[in-house]
Amino acid sequence: MKTQFLRKILLMVSLGVFLTPFHLKAADQRTIPLDMYLIIDTSEGFRDTQSETINWINDQVIDRLLQEGDRLMIWSAGPAAQVIYTETIGAKKDDAKAKLLNLTISGRNADFSGALRDAASRAAKDNPDRKRISYTMLVSGSAENLAPALGGSGNLFRWSRAEKYDRWQILVADPNIAQRVSRAAASYMGTR
Repeated sequence: MKTQFLRKILLMVSLGVFLTPFHLKAADQRTIPLDMYLIIDTSEGFRDTQSETINWINDQVIDRLLQEGDRLMIWSAGPAAQVIYTETIGAKKDDAKAKLLNLTISGRNADFSGALRDAASRAAKDNPDRKRISYTMLVSGSAENLAPALGGSGNLFRWSRAEKYDRWQILVADPNIAQRVSRAAASYMGTR
């Protein structure tokens, strides 16, 4: 009797050990597609950190975060913001990486405001049914470069997350989230 009980325990432990990696791998897959709006500082203040930052973006964002079917739009925030890349991600991500590696630095100020307005309008237009995740990431060499763009955007700070590294920083935000939060709060309060 004890032998059968021990065999059952050993069998359950063995199955648990062998099946766990498969469950962990399956849980790591995102099923909702992502729209990534990547705004990169290409002003003179970004020159010193450009290589380090672009390598991080290529490794952490393009290789790890983005998966097939996600949409990527990249802005160069120099003297005037301009879209430099827009594509649906496929199996190969080399074009996006090459575009980032070949960014041209120019001007003293970064036009984050123009890029943010454009990203917000595109996010509202491209995802009206909210069946995709919208993710806006601003990458800058300093808070000084980000400050003019964010001065009048109190809601952007309220619904954002900042990550600081040694010589550069990232602000992750959704410029259109304030309206959705207000609607959700009103809906919640209406159901009480």
